[in-house]
Amino acid sequence: MERIASFTVDHKKLNRGIYVSRIDEINGNYITTFDVRMKLPNREPVINIAELHTMEHLGATFLRNHPTWRDEVVYFGPMGCRTGFYVILKGKLESKDIVDLMKELYKFMAEFKGEIPGATAIECGNYLDQNLAMANFESKRFLEETLENLREENLNYPE
Repeated sequence: MERIASFTVDHKKLNRGIYVSRIDEINGNYITTFDVRMKLPNREPVINIAELHTMEHLGATFLRNHPTWRDEVVYFGPMGCRTGFYVILKGKLESKDIVDLMKELYKFMAEFKGEIPGATAIECGNYLDQNLAMANFESKRFLEETLENLREENLNYPE
């Protein structure tokens, strides 16, 4: 079996940031999968499930309601390794194309107060496993430490 592209990235060198994981063409249309890496893989603690789950609810709701990007959003969800999220958008895009969108998203998640969207027994299969305070904390940390200080090494996978 061939190794998939994401397994060829040296995770020991990977920084926090926004990376193009892959670009796929489907019947002449493109979709871009972004790796939004919030944690240094294998070098710092991962995001706990409850806050990751809350961020998934907040992020998906924000992106699918964004006035400019809503029709371009295909998917927003957590990585299995719990070091970040995948964002899939329509179009052939680069990391720099979504920096402002990611800043808006993480500011929204950092400042969100109130009822978590979709966090009821009717709307979610595990609605009790949420942690808004820690989702706010993790989002604020990523916004302030990474997104507001992006450099080339935070936008392109390491060689």
